[in-house]
Amino acid sequence: MRSKTVIDNGTIPTLCRQCAQHCGVYAHVENGLVTRISGNRSHPENLGMVCPKGRAAAQWVYHPDRLKGCLKRSKDGHFKPIAYDQALDEIAGRILKIKERAGARAMSTWTGEAIGFLQQEAYARRFIHAFGSPNFFTADSVCFALRLMAYKTCQGYWSYPPDFEKADMTILWGANPAYSHPPFMQRINKSRRRGGKLVVVDPRRTIAAKKADLFLQLRPGTDAALALGLMRRLIQENAYDRDFVSSYSRGFEELAAYAETFTTGYVAQQTGVSEKTINAMQHMMLQSLPCCVSFPGISLEHQVNSFNTIRAIASLSALCGAVDIEGGEPWNKEIRVNELNPLGKEQFKTLGPAGYDSFPLFYEVMQKCHSIPGMEYMLGKGTYPIKGLIFSGTNPVLTNPNSKKVTRAFAGLDLLVARDLFMTESAKLAHYIIPAASFLERSELHFFPEIQRVGLSRKVLDVEGVWDEYTFWHDLAHRLGFGDAFFPWENETAVNRWLLKPSGIALEDLIKSPEGIVYDPKVERRKFESHPFPTASGKFEFTSEGLKSCGCPTLPAYEPPEYMKSPTPEFPLRMITGSRKAIYYHSRYREIEKFKNAIPRAQAEMHADDAIELNVQDGETVRIVSKIGAITITVKVVQEGRILKGFIEVPHGWNDPNVNCLTDDRDVDPVGGFPNMKIVPIRVEKVVSMVDPRKSII
Repeated sequence: MRSKTVIDNGTIPTLCRQCAQHCGVYAHVENGLVTRISGNRSHPENLGMVCPKGRAAAQWVYHPDRLKGCLKRSKDGHFKPIAYDQALDEIAGRILKIKERAGARAMSTWTGEAIGFLQQEAYARRFIHAFGSPNFFTADSVCFALRLMAYKTCQGYWSYPPDFEKADMTILWGANPAYSHPPFMQRINKSRRRGGKLVVVDPRRTIAAKKADLFLQLRPGTDAALALGLMRRLIQENAYDRDFVSSYSRGFEELAAYAETFTTGYVAQQTGVSEKTINAMQHMMLQSLPCCVSFPGISLEHQVNSFNTIRAIASLSALCGAVDIEGGEPWNKEIRVNELNPLGKEQFKTLGPAGYDSFPLFYEVMQKCHSIPGMEYMLGKGTYPIKGLIFSGTNPVLTNPNSKKVTRAFAGLDLLVARDLFMTESAKLAHYIIPAASFLERSELHFFPEIQRVGLSRKVLDVEGVWDEYTFWHDLAHRLGFGDAFFPWENETAVNRWLLKPSGIALEDLIKSPEGIVYDPKVERRKFESHPFPTASGKFEFTSEGLKSCGCPTLPAYEPPEYMKSPTPEFPLRMITGSRKAIYYHSRYREIEKFKNAIPRAQAEMHADDAIELNVQDGETVRIVSKIGAITITVKVVQEGRILKGFIEVPHGWNDPNVNCLTDDRDVDPVGGFPNMKIVPIRVEKVVSMVDPRKSII
């Protein structure tokens, strides 16, 4: 690999993008090479802490398997080198042919976490919208968006993150920030050192659960029943925030009447948690008001009753009085910057985005397209066809449900262009591959609204044969004739300067400030007292009349999961997938040698009682079968309490086995369209070894 750092020796302050936290770090350079990454103790996001992924960034960036140079698929199916300019000329020509035959909407773009979701995502959206197509997909179809939608329905925004450090009680609902958001766990630990309580609600005994003051190991899909039971107790004790309810909310009476049926006995029966433990949580909550915050994890999104479950959790926080207070759940102030998205909401809708009719609320909130109905359009089953796709830093063959369907959809496109750092399973299907830049090879703005601060990541090095996101979209847009109008900036530094202009913050000042700059020094709380909530009514909505058009109950109603209502003998067990590992991030970082040595393969975790019933030993191979597919995997029999009996945890992000061969893209939350990845009906079959034990060597 040929590379060149911006300095020969020294340290460069920047921001890590190995995950979504944007931690402040230093890149240490010796003789033109990045030798290590260390934490910036002065940065308020992480205070010097760096997770294993961040510390291994240099190994990732310099990995010998990185893509270095453009590739084109030949007629025999093999990839051959192609010059960058020639590749873009050919891609542009094929895009114009698609537009001529099927219209601009037949082209689409898709971005993922591997290259970031700030400016990198915005460039892809700007490109495809400027081209005349609304069809911009992201990883939000399976992560993040449903929580945002639910909170926006209630209060018009999502309190991300809560004020963990000053909270008196934190409830983690299906979240394990010890692995997924280490800086959040750092703040929770600070709260606990001064007497704050931690409650973890999760079917699995996670690292966070082991640290908790109280752990509720509930049945998957029953979180809303628990939340409604907690609300009932607040109302019965007259302990809810009566001033907030009477002055700044609507629908309380209906919610209170509905919650009345969620007695402690009923909640215990639904969740499988003892009445004693539920009472202990209720008592702890009453002692912590109003600084009692909730943080729902991604696992709550991956259930078919997820939208209303998260609405129920948001409503619980409102009754606690935690809305926009210190130690509560803030209404964050956003920075004023220029907008890269060229379309307004109505313009976007007028273009007829693929799949809008399936999940309209997703489109209204996100102004993006949902990837699950998008697959139908790529397969020629939509109201118009999608014939071309350019994707950056995303690996849907491994991360989206029904992987075989994703593979068929991608393989049938007239044009598929991949941008990534490594040859992923999705990239293998592409016609062209253009190498992408890591976070150390570019500069972009980062926003920390909870502390009203903006930061800038600094470019550390260039890698020969690699192009950053702005350069790629700029060059392709100019070949297609709309570059001057939509990508006029020379480079990303010029983009950053333009973005910042409305804020009044100079880019040069930001470059000199590794810890970032506060964009608004005034911290306001309880803003709803002077400004209406950004909801249809201007109030916190315990009930939402607007949801009727989506076929959704106006209340955050609890719907018991299907496996509790109608057990299926053919698939007697349930699979949980998607849980985080400290060293991996979805399908990424398996190239790093020390990570591979630590967790070399995927293993299915099984309760000891299930293993006995299935006559399966630790380390043996099993076949897991769902309604749409099957995989083979080894078993890890776990200790009592790690996972509930009847549930098996299978990790995601592996090429072999690919767990999303088992997840069904038709089994979704009806409002948000998010797939069921946490309660997948399965059966487990023991794989009988074909080796004659009499011939084995002892």
